[in-house]
Amino acid sequence: MNRLTRLGAAACIALVSIVAYSQMPQQNPDDVAIKTRQGLFKLISNQFGGVAGLLRGGSVDPEVAARNAERIKVLAGMIPELFARDTRQFKDTPTKALDGIWNSQADFKTKADGLASAADELATAGKSGDKAAMTKAAQDVGKACGACHDSFRAK
Repeated sequence: MNRLTRLGAAACIALVSIVAYSQMPQQNPDDVAIKTRQGLFKLISNQFGGVAGLLRGGSVDPEVAARNAERIKVLAGMIPELFARDTRQFKDTPTKALDGIWNSQADFKTKADGLASAADELATAGKSGDKAAMTKAAQDVGKACGACHDSFRAK
């Protein structure tokens, strides 16, 4: 009887789990793709915020500039991959992504690579500690972001 009781309890737990799982709202893969991309851009913005003071004439710890720039470089490398899935038809999640992303993947990738390259230059400048070089490199990162936004992001 003990074995039968355990088997019954396991079956009940499995049934309750299946019913509970079936009642959970299922996430649309397109919705997940869009939210993942939006999260990536929030991370990039967060990391650039730590060096943006250079653009206003302020000072930034060179180690912070180098560290954040390295992170931006890695994140920028993920951009084209996260846009491989065309989500234009999915209208339930608001997005500022323009059709040009999918109509001109090569240009889109070039702009993402430009951001990674500019971030790499900022990392190098941060490691040198040269404030003028860091400021110029931070400006280039901002320009790289803007170049992509001008072409592929709704205002």
